[in-house]
Amino acid sequence: MTNKTVSYEKAIVALTSQGKFYINLGLDRVKNLLDLYDNPQDKIKCIHVAGTNGKGSTCAMLASVLTHAGYKTGLYTSPHLVDYTERVKINGKDISKEDFADFIFNIIQTAEQNNIHATEFEILTVLAFILFEREKVDFAVIETGLGGRLDATNVIKKPLLSIITTIDSDHVDRLGETIEKIAFEKAGIIKPNVPVIASKDNKGIEVIKEKALKVGSALILVEDADTPYELNLQGVWQKKNLSLVLKAIDLLREQGIEIPEEAVKKGLQNVSWPARFQYIKEMNLILDGAHNPNAARLLSESLDLYYSDKERIWIYSSISTKNYEEVMEILFRHGDIVILTQSNSGAAVSPEILKAKLIQKHMPCKIYTTENIKESINIYFELITNKNIGIMAGSLYTAGDFLSQYKI
Repeated sequence: MTNKTVSYEKAIVALTSQGKFYINLGLDRVKNLLDLYDNPQDKIKCIHVAGTNGKGSTCAMLASVLTHAGYKTGLYTSPHLVDYTERVKINGKDISKEDFADFIFNIIQTAEQNNIHATEFEILTVLAFILFEREKVDFAVIETGLGGRLDATNVIKKPLLSIITTIDSDHVDRLGETIEKIAFEKAGIIKPNVPVIASKDNKGIEVIKEKALKVGSALILVEDADTPYELNLQGVWQKKNLSLVLKAIDLLREQGIEIPEEAVKKGLQNVSWPARFQYIKEMNLILDGAHNPNAARLLSESLDLYYSDKERIWIYSSISTKNYEEVMEILFRHGDIVILTQSNSGAAVSPEILKAKLIQKHMPCKIYTTENIKESINIYFELITNKNIGIMAGSLYTAGDFLSQYKI
């Protein structure tokens, strides 16, 4: 290991230890910490994106277009798949491990010296804002971590615009058990006199309308539409995300920001967002992070569209906070082969528990259980033929473990 690698590994240990790896929604800690750095978030032109599904893809598309338009563009997303550095990018390039480590040590020290008990996500959010301000980005595309109203990213006072992607049931323990409650949390990113874009058919749209009206924000509702653009992301849901992105581009142009049509074309052709219906040709395997019912339905629809003639072999895992019983019911069909496994996450559900749930539901699948990703891939290779398509789904943790081990 080089000194840089050792420093990065130590930074990860510092970041994830001392009780920082937990969720504690609220803005006081992150505001206090950012105050100590002279509030870099107030000096950046931001685009703020919230939603249950699709927000990462939407952010990636928009950042790619802005980069191809010649702007220095920051992108902050979560979670990562392999390395923490993936979360913070400028012009599509991850922050270096050396810079990441330096920022982490500095922010943690500042927080501790001022008795601020910042969480992991709050520290990472502060890092992103400091980096983007230091590097003088033209624009920063910022994805919320969880919810919106009390999410650490919601310290942005006046973004150029806000986008709310598909809303559905997820993180109900934190955001509420109804669509209306979840929509209320997502709508928390809507700011006075800042336009907000949402899909016309979005669940919880009445809540979004009410919030926009209350704060005096123009709400622009978009419908899915066929476009002439070639998009380097597959999946039926990407049409909806693309519609949001194209409307965002229109609004930015109305604000005097020059975005040539060629930049839109090239940005969409070259955008990358791994583990979202990502086809890995050498393995004949689709990698997808679908982990809630809505994402599962969209994954199933996409498989019906793109691979209707193929028999399916699943590699599936989940973490305990997800509604994995409903997800499995949506995904698995009569005659499918299902290889159950688990990620390295401490919240991973045992494959034997998943198997018991399938048997209890009388799911007509051939089931294998494995203890890890490598074992599941070995079984997959024994079973795969030209008649099949493989799909690894259920958890971004598993996708990350897979990408880390197989260096795709």
